[in-house]
Amino acid sequence: MTGGVTPPSGPNPTLRIEVSLKTMLLAVAVLAGTWILITLVPVALALVVALIFAGTLNPAVQWFERHQVRRELALVVVFGVSALVVGALALLIFPSLTEQLLNYAAKVPELQASLAAALGEFRSLSSASEAVKNFDPGTLMTGGVTRLASASGGVLEFLGYLASSLVLALYFVADRERVRGGLYSLVPRGHHVRLAHILNRLETIVGGYMRGQLITSVAIFLFTWALLTACQVPGALALAAFAGLTDVIPFVGGLIAMTPATLAAVAVGPWVGVIVLVAMFVYMEFESRILVPRVYGHILRLPSVVVVVALLIGGRLLGIIGAVIALPVAAALRMLFEELRVELPGEDHDGHLVQQQDASDQREYERQTAGVTAHAAAEVAGQIADKTDAEESARG
Repeated sequence: MTGGVTPPSGPNPTLRIEVSLKTMLLAVAVLAGTWILITLVPVALALVVALIFAGTLNPAVQWFERHQVRRELALVVVFGVSALVVGALALLIFPSLTEQLLNYAAKVPELQASLAAALGEFRSLSSASEAVKNFDPGTLMTGGVTRLASASGGVLEFLGYLASSLVLALYFVADRERVRGGLYSLVPRGHHVRLAHILNRLETIVGGYMRGQLITSVAIFLFTWALLTACQVPGALALAAFAGLTDVIPFVGGLIAMTPATLAAVAVGPWVGVIVLVAMFVYMEFESRILVPRVYGHILRLPSVVVVVALLIGGRLLGIIGAVIALPVAAALRMLFEELRVELPGEDHDGHLVQQQDASDQREYERQTAGVTAHAAAEVAGQIADKTDAEESARG
């Protein structure tokens, strides 16, 4: 007789999974938090854009203050001049573009016949010539109007967030000390000097980004103006200004600028349009592959490959706005890693000297802020950070 264990008779045992109330509440909280974050992405973007505007305009306000101009008057001058510049660009660009488009629309049949005839001279392009000859521009116009109408809601929402960003920027610059004081009050005093360094370098990043944007916008303005003037295209100045304005949009901006310039050139002659199209395309390649990585890489201290990857990621995640803010955000993240003493791969750090400087700044801060208010302590932290940053800049 063989010994063994007889399995219990009856129904098979069932596996029970019990989830506690605490786990369920935690899961609900995580889902709710994720939904809130996704919903608030436009608000966060508006805040980031407002900080970029504020960081761009605040140095001009401070320059007036250093020259004995009251801050209130400096705010009026800086924001007033900025509004006048934007208005002047709008008056220069949009009436001329509208006139160009109306003239082009009136000449479409004539241009269509000329292009079909030019293509018909080549036997290999006879099918393209027939396609151009039989094409109905009305279908393109109808489709464009339909798409424009469907996108109008998004455009209005974008303009609303942009206006909110401008108002926030005005508040940040006008009440800068109170905003900084509120920020310092949320941070323990032991980290005030580090926070002052971070704020100073954020302003440097924003200023560098705007300088880089100015360089690329001026470059495409001069190129477009010279090209269209050489080709005797009417409205060359307005079209070049439009190109400089749209250049703030990475990748897509060049295509937007190329369209009206090419249409205006086609109105002069089909081959003129081809020359302008090819020249603009070559310049776009030069700007995106050489000029932008080098300019922003030098100003923002970002490797060229990081510049390109940041633009691609920003555009993929958040569209045009993401591409616009991708570079300052990438530079800010790099700066935060440096300030938080996180060593990045492939970089050399003299950790001992950095720690000595941090300890020295902290001792000086504690000596000067003994028994003072939080607002006064924040001012001291800013002064110490300014001094240390100036010494680092002097050492290169």
